[in-house]
Amino acid sequence: MKHEGNALPPYLHMDNGELWLTEDDRDNLKISYRIKEVIFAEPSEYQHVMILDSYDFGRMLVLDGVVQTTSIDGHIYNEMISHVPLQFHPEAKRALIIGGGDCGAARETAKYARLEAIEMVEIDEKVVRACKEHLPAVSGNLSDPRVHFIYGDGVAFVRGKEREYDVIMIDSSDPVGPAEALFSPEFYANVHRALKEDGLMVCQSQSPIFHLDILKRTYRNIRELFPHVLVYTAVVPTYPGGLWSFTIGSKRPLELPKQTAIPEDTKYVNDAVFRQCFALPSFLRAALEAENENTGK
Repeated sequence: MKHEGNALPPYLHMDNGELWLTEDDRDNLKISYRIKEVIFAEPSEYQHVMILDSYDFGRMLVLDGVVQTTSIDGHIYNEMISHVPLQFHPEAKRALIIGGGDCGAARETAKYARLEAIEMVEIDEKVVRACKEHLPAVSGNLSDPRVHFIYGDGVAFVRGKEREYDVIMIDSSDPVGPAEALFSPEFYANVHRALKEDGLMVCQSQSPIFHLDILKRTYRNIRELFPHVLVYTAVVPTYPGGLWSFTIGSKRPLELPKQTAIPEDTKYVNDAVFRQCFALPSFLRAALEAENENTGK
């Protein structure tokens, strides 16, 4: 175990001799995980980084006390944020991932032989190194030569790009701290400019149950820039509410392909899941329709 000093961070605590991680969501919801062992724990320049081994979820990445991904269900999120957009762009050659320090999205993206270059911009190098060494169930200790790791500010990086990428995946954490700027209109405008004329982007847009305001704002900001927008969902047990959303913005029409080309070694996504993930529950569909009416689009 690596940890500076003997004191535990406030979100780790002992209870009757057992170690627990308690995640506090918006001061309204607390989720506790029983922990077997602290595998890695160090502060970085940006946040406190931990790899914990839990009883039910296996090893997990925890940033500032918030669970980001786990061995048991991390593949769901990473497959959904990568394979779904790539099915809409079968000619994609260059992909950019902003965030995604656990390497899971890059690992899934690298399953497409047609991609010639995959750039991953992550602000915190310590997250990548910790996940490659201690969280192989998610990262796969990624070493594909097409994947170029760039350690820096994704907001600043994309600002200087123009018509360079076919697909951009914004794999951000919650819109607080280092990730807050990844939800801003200015950032989405820079993403739009960095995409080729037929390019598309995808981002995680939070829980439709607990963060509907963030989802609607994200949808609104993307619709201001992209003529074609789709929201889709998946169930990720680790995340608050379970139901999680993703939003695609595309410069060209989004038509479901007659035949998908999803790699055979996925654990969650298949042709049927791909086609049904766009079927939204009534409350979410109504919320997005209201946004469309408000913007006149």
